[in-house]
Amino acid sequence: MRTALFRRVAAPAAAAAAVAALLLTGCSAQGAEGGGSGDPSSSAPGEEESPREDGESEADDGAAEEETEEVVLDFGDESEQVRELQARLAALGHFLAQPTGYYGDVTLGAVSEYQRAEGLEVSGTVFASTWAALTEATGAPSQDELYPPQQILGYGDNSDQVRELQARLKQAGHFEENPTGYYGDVTTAAVRAFQEAAGIEATGTVFEPTWEALTSQTTAPSQEEMFPPVEIPEVEPAQELDERCLTGRVLCVSKTSQTLSWVIDGEVRMTVDVRFGAEETPTREGEFEVYWKSRNHHSTLYDSPMPYAMFFDGGQAVHYSQDFAANGYNGASHGCVNVRDEAAIAQLFDEVTEGDRVVVYW
Repeated sequence: MRTALFRRVAAPAAAAAAVAALLLTGCSAQGAEGGGSGDPSSSAPGEEESPREDGESEADDGAAEEETEEVVLDFGDESEQVRELQARLAALGHFLAQPTGYYGDVTLGAVSEYQRAEGLEVSGTVFASTWAALTEATGAPSQDELYPPQQILGYGDNSDQVRELQARLKQAGHFEENPTGYYGDVTTAAVRAFQEAAGIEATGTVFEPTWEALTSQTTAPSQEEMFPPVEIPEVEPAQELDERCLTGRVLCVSKTSQTLSWVIDGEVRMTVDVRFGAEETPTREGEFEVYWKSRNHHSTLYDSPMPYAMFFDGGQAVHYSQDFAANGYNGASHGCVNVRDEAAIAQLFDEVTEGDRVVVYW
């Protein structure tokens, strides 16, 4: 507790003005304290208080009595008590981050929101009255609440550590595919299965206890385990193309043969394997055109990489899929046309121009 710092509790009208100024300007805790141009008791610029014979100013007439209140915690503090403050605010739903022990902008906002909800003066600073109300409303935080487990990996991550996770899960018998480095639905299910087997809360997300348990039960995966060789079969050019593919520059996509042929004036220049959307997210058939190309695209809708994306219908695009390269037809897209030959799609991306046609058919 800091016994040297106090505030003045001003008259009710002045307090209301100070709170209104705080809410309108979003000032920091430093700016919300009394004094300066925001102090309702300050003289207006250019005005002077009329001296009185007894040495007091006329501004003292009718002023409400003031008292001091202890400042317990404030912006910029860093301590275990700040960590306790954050945990107690979290228990009431006002602090959504993990406790850090540092009183920054997030904590300032959480304190302000708690004060507003409880009808206290909104300052963002923990005065003695705020601390008393908060401790009365909450229990002493547990060690886990003060120091919650840290997340190591989670859905949407795309890294070599995810690849290591998948390789270790495969050693433990919970991941049957080849590692891809992308943390999606398959990895989430595998993590959940491992957690259930290990007696850990099955969240599907890798927190410290899950990672520690997994690494203690497995060995560091080899390069071949993390990056298994992938053999892409030779693809025979489609023999019967849709008649719409025989003129101009066309990405000719056959759902029957699961191939994409790059055709210029009826001549097939390249053919690659492709896969399509699942039943609930089908790839649409029809005649379209490439309206946008994005070499290093990342889907914001599904939080997944879409390299060499060539969009042809809304969010549907032809693009490279690392999952397709690793796991073949065991998966599906969310409606896009997936290509698993990275070298081929990179070449195709350079050759195709916006405005080229796309035909998807059975």
